[in-house]
Amino acid sequence: MRTVTPDYWDEACKHLAKRDRVMRKLIPQCGEGQLQSRGDAFTTLARSIVGQQISVKAAQAVWDRFVALMDGAPTRVLPAAVAQIEATVLRSAGLSARKVEYLLDLAQHFESGKVHVRQWQQMDDEAIIDELVAIRGIGRWTAEMFLIFHLMRPNVLPLDDVGLIKGISLNYFSGEPVSRAEAREVGDAWAPFRSVATWYIWRSLDPLPVAY
Repeated sequence: MRTVTPDYWDEACKHLAKRDRVMRKLIPQCGEGQLQSRGDAFTTLARSIVGQQISVKAAQAVWDRFVALMDGAPTRVLPAAVAQIEATVLRSAGLSARKVEYLLDLAQHFESGKVHVRQWQQMDDEAIIDELVAIRGIGRWTAEMFLIFHLMRPNVLPLDDVGLIKGISLNYFSGEPVSRAEAREVGDAWAPFRSVATWYIWRSLDPLPVAY
């Protein structure tokens, strides 16, 4: 499947290295790599629901069984195809009753036009988050990951992300506990490229590029 990378990455790295001593050190250490967007909006969100509270390996196994329920086991899962499957059949893929409800609600939101996918490029981050968190099973963190990894928005600061808070603690506060306000203050200095800085903070904890 085709991957897309953001056109602002080099500019963001120069900006962050100039403005922030930690970024000046981290960016060269992390080597090549940048954000990549894969798949389409519905598939990305459906995968995030399937993967909630289970391991990556388990999530992949359930996803493969879920996709196999569609005709021809497509790489891109369509809302209409999901909406037509009975809840009991979806359960047979290893999905909990709650996740089945979430997936059907997600499909209904896309099918009915309650989410304005075609307008997202023109909408601001908070407006998109508001649309997404209205879907059952999608909270603010998932919506922010979607903004970063799918829409590749450059200035998202996901303060509910455990890795971001841990990385700020280690890189800026010598491992001392960090309050949300302190993390926000560090992040505000990264604007307008807070997503890029967040990605490098994640890389400082795990050298493998983060994918979502």
